Amino acid sequence: MSDTAQMDFPVSWDELHRHARALAWRLHAEGPFHGIVAITRGGLVPAAIVARELDIRLVDTVCIASYDHKDQGSAKILKGVDSDGEGLLIVDDLVDTGATAKIVRDMLPKAHFATIYAKPAGRPLVDTFITEVSQDTWILFPWDVELAYAKPISHRGGA
Repeated sequence: MSDTAQMDFPVSWDELHRHARALAWRLHAEGPFHGIVAITRGGLVPAAIVARELDIRLVDTVCIASYDHKDQGSAKILKGVDSDGEGLLIVDDLVDTGATAKIVRDMLPKAHFATIYAKPAGRPLVDTFITEVSQDTWILFPWDVELAYAKPISHRGGA
């Protein structure tokens, strides 16, 4: 996503924790899963929460680099997992365009794919999610922001 995003959606640590627990509630009925594969880096925190809630001790990672601050570039696989995904749960924070999700789906075709947030372009690639946001929304995760003054909406200009 580029700087043409129309709306920022800040997520606090409390909200993220609540949404990750809600994801675990939904996933509880889908399991059992014998392991979790977190997509780094965004999937690490939600995966830890889901692993705790579902009492899963086996947690691995798929490492794919595709984002910087606000732009999605070409995906680069840094680390994969040697499995077809049978019995595994893939966890990520967000499915956006679906580019990363497609790579991981191809790697682990038998895994159950879950995210906290889903945008319309990537939504068909995940099995379970909690919140859908519009494609033009940029989610500000708590690990990517710090507290600062925010202008009132009426003083920001634009639409």
